[in-house]
Amino acid sequence: MYCVYVLRGKTDRSLYVGYTNRLQERFAEHQAGSVFSTKHKRPLELLYAELYRNKKDAMERERYLKTGWGRNYLKKTLKHALSES
Repeated sequence: MYCVYVLRGKTDRSLYVGYTNRLQERFAEHQAGSVFSTKHKRPLELLYAELYRNKKDAMERERYLKTGWGRNYLKKTLKHALSES
């Protein structure tokens, strides 16, 4: 199974979208600062995840969520989670 996930940095409140087939280990890598694009945003929280059987489907969904339309979808879907302090 592949997972598309959304993380939020607790310091700057920005979102990060990624995909993986090993969510727990990948999240641990993000938290440890091993991922260049999120190491300055730590600590991080996992806000959202979707599961896919196919890697290509997960990659396409990740690509979509990184577009303007995808960001708007996330803002609407996660409006209560994003408004929490």
